[in-house]
This record gives sequence, structure tokens and C-alpha cells, in this order.
Amino acid sequence: MELSRRRFFKVMGTASAVTVIRPRPGHAISAKPAPDSLGCLVDTTLCVGCRKCEQACNERQGLLPPQESFEEMTVLENERRMDEHSYTVVNKYYPKNIGTLTWRQRPTFVKFQCMHCNDPSCVSACIVGALTKEANGSVIYDAKKCIGCRYCMVACPFQVPAYEYGNPLTPEVRKCTFCFDYIKDGGLPACAQVCPREVMTFGKKRDLMDLARWKMKNNPGKYVDHIYGEHEVGGTSWIYLASEPFESIGFPKLGRKAPPRLTEAIQHGLFQFFAAPIGLYAILGGIMWATGFLNGKTQKTDGGKSDQGDTHE
Repeated sequence: MELSRRRFFKVMGTASAVTVIRPRPGHAISAKPAPDSLGCLVDTTLCVGCRKCEQACNERQGLLPPQESFEEMTVLENERRMDEHSYTVVNKYYPKNIGTLTWRQRPTFVKFQCMHCNDPSCVSACIVGALTKEANGSVIYDAKKCIGCRYCMVACPFQVPAYEYGNPLTPEVRKCTFCFDYIKDGGLPACAQVCPREVMTFGKKRDLMDLARWKMKNNPGKYVDHIYGEHEVGGTSWIYLASEPFESIGFPKLGRKAPPRLTEAIQHGLFQFFAAPIGLYAILGGIMWATGFLNGKTQKTDGGKSDQGDTHE
């Protein structure tokens, strides 16, 4: 039977496409957190920007102390973001639509850290499983598995993961751990434990949602009608209340659908099964070459016999 080159590539193209887009079993993360997953409710109307949470986090995680002490309040004049030495930061925002000095121009202080998403983009983007979503709500990083690709940094909609660019030998991705080793044993996150204003309430996510709705209902006009983190990117373990629109106090405007729901199957399939189509092409390419060589040799032999027959005639 003659082997058709066009038919060969058509079949191979279909086979490799099916192989590549097949999702990696067992690695996909659940879009729904555990019923008893934990979280934090942050009431930004109570925060005074004391930075005690920053200091407590720094000390518990054993991070390098900042160049300026935690008592220095001038750092709040510039918007900051988390880095490899600061897992949480407090920023100060003034209402943008107030023209005169009134009581409403009181600044809003906002604490930022990893949001520990229900369906984390960083976990989905990691091709080696260095980031995982735990049942208690924490998103945990395993430095032993990390290959330094930094896809998690690109994928995070909140720009949280930081990289140790100053560590040339063993750089790691750094971010808030939700004090995983403490809360798994019934403890509190350092920031929530130390806050003198009780800005943060730690507990089960479902209870925190009820508390947030109760606060909004019983304090009309105090909060905007929005619990940030309830729906954003599929929901987050950290949720917020505020008196100003969230877009004006440093929060990105995000949709409800978690990005991993759109990209995970394709991406993981590409990385896991990338070698399979190449290997298959190589094997069958070799078969094609061998078949073509043998066919050519057979035709040459047949042609020689035919010529000899014609000569005798």
C-alpha cells in the first residue's frame, strides 16, 4: 500500500492537536474553596495607618527590616507595593473629588497583601506546582519546586509575587503566606493579631461575608455598596469594606471570572504533552524516510529488470 505524504501529515496533525490540548489530570485547582476556608475582613474605615501590621509581619516572617523604621509615617505619602522584604504594605489615599479641606478629606488607609484568591492565577500559571491552594484558604509557595520562571508574577491580577533579583544564587518568589504555619494550628495572622484598631477580622470566610453585610446594613451611608473580594476573579480570601470607591483607593477593577478557568487546560496541556507530539513526529518521520528509501530502491530495481528484459527482446 502506497503511503500518502499528505494523508500522513493530516492524520499526524489531528493526533498531535488532540494530545497537546488535553488538560493535565490531577493538577487543576478547584474554583470553589472549602466550606470552612478562612479569610480576613478588612474595614478600611477603621485604619489609621499606624503600620503595626507591617512590623508584625516583618518580624514573624524574619524579613530584613526596612531602611526607615516602622514609626516613620512619611513613607505613606508615596504609594507602595509589596516586595521581597515587605509582604504587606499600608498606603494612604485622599478622596479625589474634594476641593476644600473638610472632614471628608480624611485619608483612607488601605492594607495590601496577597489576596489568597479562591481560584489563584499564580497557582494555575505555575508549571511545576510550586504554588498550591490549601483547603484553609492559603496560597502557599514551595521554593524547592520553583524553577524561577516568574509566570506567577505575570499572572497575578494584584501584582503581588515579588522576586529576589538581588539574590543571584538561590532567588525565590516571595509573598504573604497568610501565616499558614500559625493558622493551621488555630493561631492568627500576625497582622490581625497586632492591629490596635481591630481593622482586620479573621475567621471563616462565610462568617466574614455575613459580618460585612451586617455592617453595611446597620451603617447606612458609611460604606460603598460593594464588598471587594466577594466576586472579583472568582472571590478572594481577603475581603474589604470602604467608604470610597475601590478604584480610587488602589484596587484594580476586575471581572468576576477567574482567569485560570480560561487558560489552565490549554497551558498545562502544552507544557505537559509538548514532548509527545515531537517524539511522535520524529518516529513517524523516520518511518516515512525508511519507507521512501525502500520504495525508491524497489522502483530502481524494478526499472533495472525491465530494461534488461527490453534488451533481450
